[in-house]
Amino acid sequence: MSENNVEKTNNNKTCDTCDTCNNKNSHKTNTVAALCIAPSGVGEELSEYVADCVKVIRDSGLKNETNAMFTNIEGEFDDVMRVVKDATMVLVEKGYRTGVILKLDIRPGFSGQIDAKAALVDKILEERENK
Repeated sequence: MSENNVEKTNNNKTCDTCDTCNNKNSHKTNTVAALCIAPSGVGEELSEYVADCVKVIRDSGLKNETNAMFTNIEGEFDDVMRVVKDATMVLVEKGYRTGVILKLDIRPGFSGQIDAKAALVDKILEERENK
């Protein structure tokens, strides 16, 4: 591998910069999405509706994790956006007015960011505690 294409396993980066890479199109468009889907006008308890959407996400085969506010999804951009649409349509097709909050982090040349980002923060905090 050339100096500009050295694999960096410690931070999951596969190319130093795409600006200097000879084959920009070879890089995957790894995307991490933070997604919140909820219907309007159905009362205070949304868990049943959210569960329907999360099932679609989990069945997609993409890396994902659900917390109290969002579901994070990681994969290729087109795959992530397909899952966002499919999960949203679960409620729309039932006739619900549906709100979607979506935040994307698109990092060509990276993978495993759902786990890597949290692990890096944990490592920094641990190092600070041990000083």
